[in-house]
Amino acid sequence: MSIRAGIVVTGTEVLSGRITDRNGPWVSQRLLEIGVDVAHITVCGDRPRDLAAQLRFLSDERVDLIVTTGGLGPTADDLTVAAVADFTGRDLVADPVMRQTIESVIRGWRKYDDVLPDAVVAAIDKQALIPAGAEAIAPVGTAPGVAVAATDDVPAILVLPGPPHEVHGMWPAALATSAVEDAIAGRDSYDQHTILAYGLSEADLAVSLRRAEGVVEGFDELEITTCMRGGELEIVTRFESSAAQSYRDLEELILTRHGDRVFSTDGEPINEVLARLLGSRTIGTAESCTGGMVAAALTDRAGSSAYMLGGVVSYANDVKSGVLGVPEDLIAELGAVSEPVAAAMAEGARRVLRSDIAVSTTGIAGPGGERPGKPAGTVCFGLAIDGRPTVTVTRKFPGDRGAVRRLATSAALHMVAGALRE
Repeated sequence: MSIRAGIVVTGTEVLSGRITDRNGPWVSQRLLEIGVDVAHITVCGDRPRDLAAQLRFLSDERVDLIVTTGGLGPTADDLTVAAVADFTGRDLVADPVMRQTIESVIRGWRKYDDVLPDAVVAAIDKQALIPAGAEAIAPVGTAPGVAVAATDDVPAILVLPGPPHEVHGMWPAALATSAVEDAIAGRDSYDQHTILAYGLSEADLAVSLRRAEGVVEGFDELEITTCMRGGELEIVTRFESSAAQSYRDLEELILTRHGDRVFSTDGEPINEVLARLLGSRTIGTAESCTGGMVAAALTDRAGSSAYMLGGVVSYANDVKSGVLGVPEDLIAELGAVSEPVAAAMAEGARRVLRSDIAVSTTGIAGPGGERPGKPAGTVCFGLAIDGRPTVTVTRKFPGDRGAVRRLATSAALHMVAGALRE
């Protein structure tokens, strides 16, 4: 049986774009993992009328569960619990156990003596109010969550705080509430698999998927979504467990047609793939236009100190020459954005860092800085590996400065991975 959910992210700061929503996608992913279809994610400001409109919309859509995030704090604009109580026709009542829990958390901060200020007492009292008959969920910060059971007219509603770390910490307890358990009972068992490819366009994949539609039995039972991110194509397939063979046939077809560009069949990101490919070898970086982003990507996983020795951000030509040993006359003759300079940077990084491998980036991220034959988006890469000739390549990336830097970072990682596979 298909169980459907809707998510409401509250907060004027999210609606205005001052803060990027991190809760909606995270909650959606967690629901999908347990077999709950997410029909809608909506965002509204800190206004009771607008929140009520979102709750009414999702209720009219006949979802089984509504999850809200945000608006549970002690300030006047934190009105989610009150709005949910009004929407479900319940009074707000004090939960004495939750009140004591919140007070204990605040006293644990050791900011106050025995007598709490009146403003703090009022904040505690406000956060300890829940809709009558609802289940309170112990706070991760100071704001408890709330689970309201479904009725004939209203779906179950799960109210979570706004800070992402509080949402993450509260999630297991939220799923264990009877209101949520009842709402998602009877859901189908789903599997989800992710294939990651580099250098594969969505257009080329679409041709293969049209082919698969005609040769893969049960193809219609597979829900396939694709997303291009940082030059990588993410292919996510969700399906009921009974369609596992259909997925295996699809995966085999994709690998047959595009296996040279697929670098992960289990969603493992490129930095994890690189960690395996490096084995006992060490790596370092020499970066200009990416400004340390390649080194950051390499060190983003735990245990990276086993292979990542360090990096040199040689943004200025003086640093390219003075630290990495790139000949000044080479820069003067060919410009900093050139393959010979990229090669010298990589070799210099290997020498300075004493690493087995070094990768370099030097380019024009823009806007501005173009040279004849070198438009914004031009990036040169160098790769020096112990026992092999240094290799270079030049790429031209589309987009603004941020996009060029992200694409160049991804390209550098995949350049190393490709060489190590050889």
